[in-house]
Amino acid sequence: MDDRSELKRQVDEESNASSERDTQKGKYMTFKSGNEYFGLEIQYVNEIIQLQSITAIPETEDYIKGLINLRGKVIPVVDVRLRFKQEPFEYNDRTCIIVINIKSMMVGLIVEKIAEVVEIKEDNILPPPRVGRVDSAQNKYVYGIGKVGDTVKLLLDPDKLLNDEDLSVVEQANEMSIEEE
Repeated sequence: MDDRSELKRQVDEESNASSERDTQKGKYMTFKSGNEYFGLEIQYVNEIIQLQSITAIPETEDYIKGLINLRGKVIPVVDVRLRFKQEPFEYNDRTCIIVINIKSMMVGLIVEKIAEVVEIKEDNILPPPRVGRVDSAQNKYVYGIGKVGDTVKLLLDPDKLLNDEDLSVVEQANEMSIEEE
């Protein structure tokens, strides 16, 4: 819980900075999924919340877990492990939801655990390698490999996490939120 609170504080500080663009440049929220660590540009991250009750949506992809009500806004949530075609995992007290903004829409990403906020300079970001299957599930979402000390983080393109069909579900959920206001 302490780690999550500290990271939430860091994200909030980054989000509230007056020269938002400049202070957020090169900063990434990192999280664990399976054996890998992924990074999202901090500018996409709205907040980190505890896992909460999720209402399932019938006839959607298995990785779209359903909808949550966050302070009156209905937000779809996606299980990142299932999206990357990894083995499902049992949610625990480290599991949380990263609420991000994709194309002006709010989406929650269920992740195993938040790692840290890191700064990755542009010259430490490499293009993803072209090895293995061309359509490797993770690689289509990864736009770069960030070198952080002795480790690497797979940097995600949030716009590619959802396909057009998923976006229509997200848009409908967001429209529901707007109508209720």
